[in-house]
Amino acid sequence: MTEAVVAGAIAVAALNAAACLAGGWLWYRGEMRERPVRAFWLLLRVGQGSALAFALLVGALALAGHYSSDRLFYLYALLPLAVAFVGEQLRVAAAATVLSQRGLSGAAAVGRLPEEEQRRIVVEIVRREIGVMALSAVVVVFLALRAAGTAHGF
Repeated sequence: MTEAVVAGAIAVAALNAAACLAGGWLWYRGEMRERPVRAFWLLLRVGQGSALAFALLVGALALAGHYSSDRLFYLYALLPLAVAFVGEQLRVAAAATVLSQRGLSGAAAVGRLPEEEQRRIVVEIVRREIGVMALSAVVVVFLALRAAGTAHGF
């Protein structure tokens, strides 16, 4: 049973690492073309889904009476859900941050700007969102690897 739990944790780490690398590359390059951005969001959601599935698996094992002998395992297995939630909250705040830095009150104010300026603002918001979510994926990778390292005694 322990081997299956370790494999699940490593799968979560690998999927989130792929999202992290893709997001980091997009953020670094600053090019926000539609296909690569869409691929990043897909990778990210798959990684987040894997973390949720892993947490549900760990919960099901606990309900069935199979426990890790290391109590820290549960922290490392469940914390990625909180990290993803906080990451999403920071992502939502990205637009407000960019708009306030430019002295804009909201979407209506952006709509009054020239089209090229609107595009620059949107690219800046998307880039910031990708950066935040890539960083949250890094944290999930670390936590999943720690979960794999503390999954003993199942």
